[in-house]
Amino acid sequence: MFSCSLVMDTENGNFFLSSSSSKNSWRSTLILAYQSLGVVYGDLSISPLYVFKSTFAEDITHSYSNVEVFGVLSFVFWTLTLIPLLKYVFIVLRADDNGEGGTFGLYSLICRHANVSLLPNKQAADEELSTYRSECSAEILKNNNSSSRIKIWIENHKKFHVALLFVVMLGTCMVIGDGLLIPAISVFSAVQGLELSLSSVHHQYAVVPITCVIIICLFLLQHYGTHRIGFLFAPIILAWLLCISAIGAYNIFCWNPHIYQALSPYYMFKFLRKTKRGGWESLGGILLCITGSEAMFADLGHFSYSAIQIAFTALVYPALILAYMGQAAYLSKHHEIKTSYMIGFYASVPDDARWPVLLLAILASIAGSQAIISGTFSIINQSYSLGCFPRVKVLHTSKKIHGQIYIPEINWMLMFLCVAVALGFRDTKQIGNASGLAVITVMMVTTCLTSLVMILCWHKPPLLALAFVLTFGSIELLYFSASLVKFLEGAWLPILLAFFLMIIMFVWHYTTMKKYEHDLHNKVSIDWLLALGDTLGIARVPGIGLVYSDVISCVPANFSRFVTNLPAFHKILVFVCIKYVPVPFVSPTERYLVGRVGPPDHRSYRCIVRYGYRDVHQDIDCFETELLTNLAEFITYEGRESMQSIQSANMTDNNGLEIVEMAVREELQELKEAQEAGTAFILGHSHVRVKPGSSLIKKLAINVAYNFLRRNCRGSEVALRVPPASLLEVGMVYVL
Repeated sequence: MFSCSLVMDTENGNFFLSSSSSKNSWRSTLILAYQSLGVVYGDLSISPLYVFKSTFAEDITHSYSNVEVFGVLSFVFWTLTLIPLLKYVFIVLRADDNGEGGTFGLYSLICRHANVSLLPNKQAADEELSTYRSECSAEILKNNNSSSRIKIWIENHKKFHVALLFVVMLGTCMVIGDGLLIPAISVFSAVQGLELSLSSVHHQYAVVPITCVIIICLFLLQHYGTHRIGFLFAPIILAWLLCISAIGAYNIFCWNPHIYQALSPYYMFKFLRKTKRGGWESLGGILLCITGSEAMFADLGHFSYSAIQIAFTALVYPALILAYMGQAAYLSKHHEIKTSYMIGFYASVPDDARWPVLLLAILASIAGSQAIISGTFSIINQSYSLGCFPRVKVLHTSKKIHGQIYIPEINWMLMFLCVAVALGFRDTKQIGNASGLAVITVMMVTTCLTSLVMILCWHKPPLLALAFVLTFGSIELLYFSASLVKFLEGAWLPILLAFFLMIIMFVWHYTTMKKYEHDLHNKVSIDWLLALGDTLGIARVPGIGLVYSDVISCVPANFSRFVTNLPAFHKILVFVCIKYVPVPFVSPTERYLVGRVGPPDHRSYRCIVRYGYRDVHQDIDCFETELLTNLAEFITYEGRESMQSIQSANMTDNNGLEIVEMAVREELQELKEAQEAGTAFILGHSHVRVKPGSSLIKKLAINVAYNFLRRNCRGSEVALRVPPASLLEVGMVYVL
């Protein structure tokens, strides 16, 4: 009998299925493969709704022959085979970061194997984290001189570090662009099934409003979380894949049983030779057949390599090939196109099954859209962890499942823009052009970063990495060029969106780094803190004071300003530094680094709190409890070490042991009393301006752009979830 339970991995917070017997582990993998259908393959599975229609819309004449049909099918088949199957399933999925994938997973791997990270507050202690494991060894690098030389060159060229961050930001911006384009094209294409059931007059006034209503409802449900409705996604996508497979098989046997011959690469060359420029431009529509492939890598952390590999190779890939072959078989016998509806997916659906298929398509489009929306929330949270995005309010939507988050302001922005896209374009062709450019750009970023992972992390010969880039990069570059020429036909949207997002991210990152350098330069020595006392009129009040700062040493400038204006501070003083490290998760047992500031009787401490790029800040009550628990453990541990030192030096010094034990007990009692008295959170409230004589670009970036973002984004107290009643803000002026 098979028994399976849901278990939480304490190292990274993910849930996985645990089998009672190792013999049944394959069943757990199959269950995960089934669950991945609803989360990973939603976008990819609904692409047959719009690929042929987008391809044949304008670039190929309305009266076509089998040369065009077979050529498009051949392109679709080999694109699906080379990119999702060969590149992602067999190569890219292996470049995981402690089980996590995506753009930030690759960047994190590169930063840990080469000194290219632009994150501040680097510490040697970070490399001791369990998730910071490095497969690199001096012996391997010694035996691989080419990889070693490339690593040294990369580390010595700071401009490359900035360029690398630029590439990561570009990929991030395009993923965010997909977050508003994919729901629009998916729902729009599904609802367009009404084309063949309604008159042109009714259809004109029905499709767009219905699409907008579904999109609005989809975003309104986001605050409930994926886990509340996500259990329906897997069976919906499974039913959809089986449905398009059956329709594809029916069309093959009914219309053209020899359609398999069109899978030959020969038809691609024949297609381009006949259609010339029009055929090349139509590649932007063919490109949409791999929409959602990046999700296999981005959502790797929620499942496993084996589960995603099995789901794609055993079900998704064959179902998609059958669906496209079926559409091509139908079109090969229906050459005359009276309207654009005649080349859509629904034209090949038997009349008796049209309404059930329409309903299932709408449900599948909702499931596919949900996956990219959740992914957008996740990647924005990761961008914030890099200091590249303004502060936003991140909410957990599940107490049990780690990583399911909801960002209110981003949700409403996406909803508004998604509805605007549907209302503005009113056509899957232009939305497809926009989505295609975003998709292929993300894939090109993944190709570039994976090649660096091959050299720096896998220690493969540079020639092998170059072969990887040339093979897949050339294919992606071909599709990118075809998408780029559609700039005036919709492709301008992701470029414009990426332009604005890149400005926001670079301005925020640049100013954040300059503020950190300012704090580092203006920090106060510990001697200054120890000199504060009754003789200077400084009072110690009951309670705990948590002073937040970005510096990990000395005394932050905001505290010195606080004491200057209010000559008192708490009996228990803790300097808190929240920092991010290039790992996906930090275990709760490794999150806190605690140390003293000054002698024990001063009761001042420093606590460095470390988060990974997929971690989310816990509630303030939980955070405060964990921080004070770690502080108490530090005091106890330090006392135990002192007692062991005394015993080692003098086995008979019982008096010294009693003194240490009494001091520890007294310090813990003071900590408890201070906790009961209450905790105050002391944060800096920054005002930033540039130095006189600065360049115009710097003035625009800081005085205008950054200050606008700062005034209109969440405050640090909201991001840290500090209760207003316990908040003390210290005004800080930064002249950069």
